[in-house]
Amino acid sequence: MSILHTTFFFLSPLVKGVHRSSFKVILKSKMVKICCIGAGYVGGPTMAVIALKCPSIEVAVVDISKSRIAAWNSDQLPIYEPGLDGVVKQCRGKNLFFSTDVEKHVFEADIVFVSVNTPTKTQGLGAGKAADLTYWESAARMIADVSKSDKIVVEKSTVPVKTAEAIEKILTHNSRGIKFQILSNPEFLAEGTAIQDLFNPDRVLIGGRETPEGQKAIEALKNVYSHWVPEERILTTNLWSAELSKLAANAFLAQRISSVNAMSALCEATGANVQQVSYSVGTDSRIGPKFLNASVGFGGSCFQKDILNLVYICECNGLPEVAEYWKQVIKINDYQKSRFVNRVVSSMFNTVSNKKIAILGFAFKKDTGDTRETPAIDVCKGLLGDKANLSIYDPQVTEDQIQRDLSMNKFDWDHPIHLQPTSPTTVKKVSVVWDAYEATKDAHGICILTEWDEFKTLDYQKIYDNMQKPAFVFDGRNIVDADKLREIGFIVYSIGKPLDPWLKDMPAVA
Repeated sequence: MSILHTTFFFLSPLVKGVHRSSFKVILKSKMVKICCIGAGYVGGPTMAVIALKCPSIEVAVVDISKSRIAAWNSDQLPIYEPGLDGVVKQCRGKNLFFSTDVEKHVFEADIVFVSVNTPTKTQGLGAGKAADLTYWESAARMIADVSKSDKIVVEKSTVPVKTAEAIEKILTHNSRGIKFQILSNPEFLAEGTAIQDLFNPDRVLIGGRETPEGQKAIEALKNVYSHWVPEERILTTNLWSAELSKLAANAFLAQRISSVNAMSALCEATGANVQQVSYSVGTDSRIGPKFLNASVGFGGSCFQKDILNLVYICECNGLPEVAEYWKQVIKINDYQKSRFVNRVVSSMFNTVSNKKIAILGFAFKKDTGDTRETPAIDVCKGLLGDKANLSIYDPQVTEDQIQRDLSMNKFDWDHPIHLQPTSPTTVKKVSVVWDAYEATKDAHGICILTEWDEFKTLDYQKIYDNMQKPAFVFDGRNIVDADKLREIGFIVYSIGKPLDPWLKDMPAVA
């Protein structure tokens, strides 16, 4: 049933003869309007797909960053995601709009999604763990200030449990008679497959108040998604369960990666092969094969931040043992990155000072240009700490972004772009090139840090011929054929695999 012909509540201004407190308005002629505050990795793609699947709904994505909105309105979108460009171009200017006029579109909207930054606090109470809700609170106050009609406000950012309750209080105390209902609708997108994930989600989760008004709000949002998502995949819970489910999902996924990475260290010590071990483990139907690929470490905007948030929540609720359990997931991830750097340095005669090291891949995973919390940052900083000269190539990450990431302080990346340094300091001993062969020319070693498909098919004989000898390959993603590279003449290190004889004589010290 179309959302336009269903009896809903507070999806439009007060209609004559209908009392606002009843929250019932019959939408027979008014086009439903959705506004999303925040034009980032979540807001942009999610709203583009909603616009594509719901042509009867007008969708506006707003952001105070003029450059970001200009990019969304151009042929060069601000983020790279397979399939996104086609979706945006199909809807933009029809029922999908990108604008910096935040207040206008919030004022007009029936449903307001909030997808703003929730960085980890760097100072004050909970520093280093708790989420900083400054931008969320600012958005809530603005919504209350400009609203003249009842609205559904939807949490789309990953937020701590009970955030909805805090936001509800802000809206209620500043409402001037306007009625708001708060929903939690966390995203479960994987970058690189976000559009496909939106087209065919495992589940859509909607949490709301267990009141008649709250349940009606859930139904209103459910009707948006039901344009293309089967009803059995739209799950509804209370607010707190929805908020915690997002943190739990990311914690469980990160835990699997840290588990297999911990095993990779043991495999190297014993001569086992982590790929064989993870395959064997993954054939157990109770465990399954996903997220069991050993690597240099996990990255992305959510995993570490959400686990730190989970740790803080556990500590605040008097659960130190639970907090300590989840801390170990991050500790293993940090250990894996430092272990990789130590392996590189120890293998190359215990120094990389003034040696050229080629870095292939800087994004945290393939098929995205996202560098947030990418393990490449810590690996590069570790090698720079030993005075290496780095030549970096990634097909989707700009030189400006790489220099910015290597010069920013921890957690600065999660603040809005206009609050980040506009002219990042150029990191000495770092060059960024746009060709893998240029990156590896005259290099002493190669570090593969992102699993881009093109790195599997490079002409490694050509690369070897143009490198300093002995020539090293440190495969942080287990994507190259180590035996073939050894036949060419490379000394090869692959995460979690039996060590090259050369490496056995030079054990890495963590």
